[in-house]
Amino acid sequence: MGADPIRIGVAGALGRMGRAVSDVVAHRPGAVLAARFDQPQTRLDADLTTQAEALAASDVVIDFTTPAASATLAAACADRGGPALVIGSTGFSETEARLIRAAAERIAIVKSGNFSLGVNMLVGLVRQAAAALPAAHYDIEILEAHHRRKIDAPSGTALMLGEAAAEGRGVDLPTVQVRLRDGVTGPRADGQIGFCVMRGGGLVGEHAVSFAAEDEILTLSHSARDRGLFARGAVEAALWAVGRPPGLYSMQSVLGFLTPGQA
Repeated sequence: MGADPIRIGVAGALGRMGRAVSDVVAHRPGAVLAARFDQPQTRLDADLTTQAEALAASDVVIDFTTPAASATLAAACADRGGPALVIGSTGFSETEARLIRAAAERIAIVKSGNFSLGVNMLVGLVRQAAAALPAAHYDIEILEAHHRRKIDAPSGTALMLGEAAAEGRGVDLPTVQVRLRDGVTGPRADGQIGFCVMRGGGLVGEHAVSFAAEDEILTLSHSARDRGLFARGAVEAALWAVGRPPGLYSMQSVLGFLTPGQA
């Protein structure tokens, strides 16, 4: 007899990603959709439960909501000793990030700005390229484009790519990042990592990292065509998280790109 399926709960079930995740779980062997819940004021029907009921019914919860809601949910999961949690929200304040780190001391949390396999491969390649191409000769610029409804900028994925580039060069991203250029900015300083943002229409997600020298430009890029790819990655992360020791993990951990103990 096979093992019991992993019971997965879905937060923000009425949102675009919540619906996509629910559909993937419903068709994923080894998983069962245990509960779906949304904002407390949402009218409950036969398909929705309260948050408390969902946590009690689930081995792991997948959350694509808002930073504030994700931080509150992480604390709720930790307070009861589980379930594990997969967080796909982006744009966290330091206070919200601190709450999630504290919760991860008691439960397993997988938190990522992007759950795409291709994007996580891109992150690794950017880290390697940044380490190999000297800052004195290669300027790094990160371009991202998303739909008009996205509320944070730069995207979580763009920040992941910026962190990877900074790690490759052995520097801290906050010390070298440039998120805004306006007016007379003067010449670009060596080692800066720039961000460019576009919002419009129904773009799912476009990311490119350019290494620009005087005589050549290397561009590594990824294009998302369907939100289902993020949902599939999040479900795989959820299955991976069940039974893991407490800690804050990333999608790179799930894919084996990072060793245990590395976020």
